[in-house]
Amino acid sequence: MAVSGENSSSGSSSSSFFTSKTPILGLQLYIVIAATVVIMVIIFVLIFLFLRLNRTSKRRLNSVKSSSGLLPLVSEVIRENKMSDLNEIGKVNRFAEKENETIAILRKETPEVIEVESGGIKGSSGSNESSTSRSDASSSAISGSTESSNIGWGRWYSLKELEMATSVFCAQNVIGEGGYGIVFRGVLQDGSVVAVKKLHNNKGQAEKEFRVEVEAIGKVRHKNLAGLLGYCSEGAHRILVYEYVDNGNLEQWLHGDVGPVSPLTWEIRMKIATGTARGLAYLHEGLEPKVVHRDVKSSNILLDRRWNPKVSDFGLAKLLGSEKSYVTTRVMGTFGYVSPDYASTGMLNEGSDVYSFGVMLMEIITGRSPVDYSRPPGEMNLVDWFKGMVSNRRGEELVDPLIEVHPPPRSLKRVLLVCLRCIDMDANKRPKMGQIVHMLEADEFPFRSEPRSVQEKDPLNPRLLPTNRVQLAAKDGMGDDEQKPRGR
Repeated sequence: MAVSGENSSSGSSSSSFFTSKTPILGLQLYIVIAATVVIMVIIFVLIFLFLRLNRTSKRRLNSVKSSSGLLPLVSEVIRENKMSDLNEIGKVNRFAEKENETIAILRKETPEVIEVESGGIKGSSGSNESSTSRSDASSSAISGSTESSNIGWGRWYSLKELEMATSVFCAQNVIGEGGYGIVFRGVLQDGSVVAVKKLHNNKGQAEKEFRVEVEAIGKVRHKNLAGLLGYCSEGAHRILVYEYVDNGNLEQWLHGDVGPVSPLTWEIRMKIATGTARGLAYLHEGLEPKVVHRDVKSSNILLDRRWNPKVSDFGLAKLLGSEKSYVTTRVMGTFGYVSPDYASTGMLNEGSDVYSFGVMLMEIITGRSPVDYSRPPGEMNLVDWFKGMVSNRRGEELVDPLIEVHPPPRSLKRVLLVCLRCIDMDANKRPKMGQIVHMLEADEFPFRSEPRSVQEKDPLNPRLLPTNRVQLAAKDGMGDDEQKPRGR
């Protein structure tokens, strides 16, 4: 009985220990112990959840970074153990950055700036500057695929590839030079020959001309327009790659040292003039938005071995929407070719190209430069001298003396009338380039041999007949053979 008493007394003492009150808010000991255990469990659970959420957020962040870039992220272990792989990844990543930079440049839209400067005409040996104004259709230049070497119409060339093709832009490979930049002959690794146009980096001017040329003819393909094959946009370098035309330009054949007899016969010259007119007609009438070249001149007409012309150098080109009859911009062009109305007002439309084409056609006929200070005062300006000669009925004396076989009087008269129509002081009276093509092509068809009525004597559209005094003098004084019956 004593033992049982002791056991009962010990049990009651232990229970009284746990039920005894503590200094903590007067709570019993077992409640404090239970609360402490619960709090510890909650703390461990919270720590576990925090670590798990932190790990999940890091995984999500890594996945977002990986998906937003062009390449997956590389861990530190791989960076330390596989440096060669990292180099390859770096090359691809740099390529992607260059392509994104180029696409951003080509797609960048800026509001059109309307600006008129009367003193912006380029000298005969001066520099080309692209206009600061932009067409509303700038974003239409680039679309479609943005894969590694293609943005929808052409190829991306690396700077190293073009340096190898041109022997690091060696002076011996220069085939053209101007204020816009330098054109080099290049041979790519596959053996194809190209013309590499390296634009001068004149405080952003290269980027402007780069963007203008790409927008104007990036996707255009025509047999009388120089084809743009691709581009390079790397750092500050802006380079355009064109098809190579291997027979120089029209200016070289007209004004270079070609000997006592020019290889450009009358027939070849008319072929060049007609082809050039076709190319310009396509720019004006076959595209939407239409393209105004703004720098039509003999040095921008490339020739192949068969004397087929290709209009080149679109660094000054402007896009003109169908709803617009003209665009007001800075006056750009080459002295002697710029139309007076454009030079005085800055209002640009297709008529400006028509005037420049007329001056170039005079150049083709006479073999003279638009402005030649080595000639007598009355003959320095080609346009004024040309008009005077026609009004004095001396049209046959206008033909280049280096042409061995002179043209038929009828053919000469027709081309002289085309020239006068193109340089009409009233821009609204100048013919469209499509009409000029038909006027020049009329000589390619045989004429009827039987006598014709008065209404049939002039094959030109009556609405296109000249109205000013100089043109009437040309019609009356050039070629009396048209007043005679053709019957034999």
